[in-house]
Amino acid sequence: MPYKANSIIFFRGDRSDRIFILKSGQVSLNYTDIETGQEIHDLIKTGEFFGVKSALGRYAREETAQVLTDSSVIAFTVPEFEQLALQNPRVIIKMLRVFSNQLRRIHKQVQNLIGSEEQTKPETGLYKIGEYYLKNKRYSQALYAYKRYLTYYPSGRFSSDVNKKIQLSEEYLQKYGQGRGPGAPPGSAPAGAAAGAPGAAAQPAPGGQSAAAAQSTREVPRPEAGREQMSEVAKQYYNAVSLFSQQKYQEALGQFQKILQGEDQEYSAKSQYEAGRCLYFLKHFDASIQAFTLMIQKYPKHPDLREGLFYVGKCYEEKGDRDKARGFYNKILSLVGDEDPLSRKVKKALRELEG
Repeated sequence: MPYKANSIIFFRGDRSDRIFILKSGQVSLNYTDIETGQEIHDLIKTGEFFGVKSALGRYAREETAQVLTDSSVIAFTVPEFEQLALQNPRVIIKMLRVFSNQLRRIHKQVQNLIGSEEQTKPETGLYKIGEYYLKNKRYSQALYAYKRYLTYYPSGRFSSDVNKKIQLSEEYLQKYGQGRGPGAPPGSAPAGAAAGAPGAAAQPAPGGQSAAAAQSTREVPRPEAGREQMSEVAKQYYNAVSLFSQQKYQEALGQFQKILQGEDQEYSAKSQYEAGRCLYFLKHFDASIQAFTLMIQKYPKHPDLREGLFYVGKCYEEKGDRDKARGFYNKILSLVGDEDPLSRKVKKALRELEG
């Protein structure tokens, strides 16, 4: 199967059951290094398989396979590859060697990340997670990370920038969907969706561009396009979030309450949670409990439900009702995993409660 120079065999994020072997030419696997965030280019050697893990594991491609010079590859379906491996043990040995090298590299990166953990503050780490996902156009993950940042560090050093990034992430998520680059025409497929077909990326784009070049052109960020379509209630919400991050809780509460009087269900749900937080920091603990109780009753699948329960526990703790506080904290621990940042907060609160 021939591919022209500068064409793409598959894009990162594609899903396919094809496994490839490089027969001749040069192919580079391009991916983001988990340790540095930099783009890495791994050259494929002649006779080497690629695309194996994602095809066998049935998950999205982790790399973009770019053709550097005119090349020829052989494509296998998963059943064809399995049959080949059964008939030729050397194929299995070669795969094990490749996977072993990759695992060693990942292990080294993880060790480096763990070794630098003491030097990296959790606040900075959470902010960088949001930055990584936003850069890679994984908007829902970026939005989650940024919102968690404001939950745990409402007055943190990055709070002002995080407010802007939340707005940007939500605009892109609403406009382009998860995995679509800013600037793509409405209704277009995610990046590289057509690249799974053999030879598809080798076709020239209008104006003489390769498909890869056209893809790059389409993905130039144009944030102003999203802002033009931002609703007034969304602007009001993010203005209130900004006030909250500046510890102007009373002003923020007023804005959130105005949104709650409207008919926008999405921002009403968000504002119900934020209003409860404002009331907590204003030390109106009974009113805060009522706000979060209403949120739980009205929005039982609210993404911030567990955090809402945590604030209810804190309210009871502040009111001196240690038993009720303990009950809410234990309830949260039954809902979250040990690795969840909220779990660590709850365990700390329980230790302080018992101390």
